[in-house]
Amino acid sequence: MASTSSGVPEPQAHHAGFAVRRFTTGDSVGDLTRLLHRAYAEHAEAGRVFFAAYQSAQDTAARILKGECWLAFFGAELVGSVTVAAPYETPEGYPAPTGAGSFWQLAVDPGHRKTGLGQQLLLLAEDRIVALGAAEAIIDTSVQAVELVGWYRRRGYVPVGTWRWDVTNYESVVLLKDLAAQCDDSTGWR
Repeated sequence: MASTSSGVPEPQAHHAGFAVRRFTTGDSVGDLTRLLHRAYAEHAEAGRVFFAAYQSAQDTAARILKGECWLAFFGAELVGSVTVAAPYETPEGYPAPTGAGSFWQLAVDPGHRKTGLGQQLLLLAEDRIVALGAAEAIIDTSVQAVELVGWYRRRGYVPVGTWRWDVTNYESVVLLKDLAAQCDDSTGWR
């Protein structure tokens, strides 16, 4: 395992044929942007303007710099991604507790859905948030994305408010998960 500058090991996971690692300077921002467009296309087709469905490569590069970007590969094919930060800087009025971590642009290529990759990326994001020092994860998504909201709720996220981003055409539900509650003192994390 590689280590971060703080000495915390960085996971390199292998699950169901997927390899997950941090984004490096040799990775293609264009490939990541195209993955995001494919992964969020269903939302766009439903009329929900998720930023990831239309963002430029420059937007992707800027968002990578705001956290740790993780990539999932199936062989040499880029099939998933998530970006994580803790603490997460939120705009004034955003309903998030101080010091919470977050992740965004959790994406799985449509051809690799229902393989467990989304769950693997979610667990990685939560583990990284805890490793970065936060005990809670805060996320948001369209209130209209009922299936996606249900997916997060089944994984322990609870609604704590709403928010409207200026780059979308919908109201977002803000969801919170207490990650500290998942830590078992006798056996460690999870």
